[in-house]
Amino acid sequence: MKLMIASDIHGSAFFCERLLEAYRTEAPDRFLLLGDLLYHGPRNDLPTEYAPKRVIELLNAIAPSLLCVRGNCEAEVDQMVLKFPVLADYAWLDVNGLRIFATHGHLFGADNPPPLAGGDVLLCGHTHVPKFTPYETYTYINPGSVSIPKEDSPHSYLILEDRTLTWKDLDGTPYRTENL
Repeated sequence: MKLMIASDIHGSAFFCERLLEAYRTEAPDRFLLLGDLLYHGPRNDLPTEYAPKRVIELLNAIAPSLLCVRGNCEAEVDQMVLKFPVLADYAWLDVNGLRIFATHGHLFGADNPPPLAGGDVLLCGHTHVPKFTPYETYTYINPGSVSIPKEDSPHSYLILEDRTLTWKDLDGTPYRTENL
């Protein structure tokens, strides 16, 4: 199974369009969004081409392919306009023999993980910084941010295929690979 993972679009139509171009090129089996889809949040500047209504149209067009968890910027009103569930705080996924706890990162994260078993994966967005950090009993992974990357990281997404993780910029250029 090929899983595409992205986080933190924050209402940028410009970067969402580029992400969906990458989605069409990657042709994943499923597309997981780790929250903060429409609103930029009070701590962030407005991203390029801030147009949440356009982002709604773009994401609704691929709704059957999407899995999503709620970010700290999602609200019930977002669910009223999006055609796929966005209000779950987390999801457990079994992908390629990996047990993955997918969440945005504001409730659970590397500093406050949920109860995890040996070999589990904690997959979070929220920090806007790509990460791969093995801990004693689990591995913390962050795809980075689609529209507002931090710490000089690229606008990015993540591909999980077999047990290989590949971080890519929005042009599809790989910049990091890790194996689980």
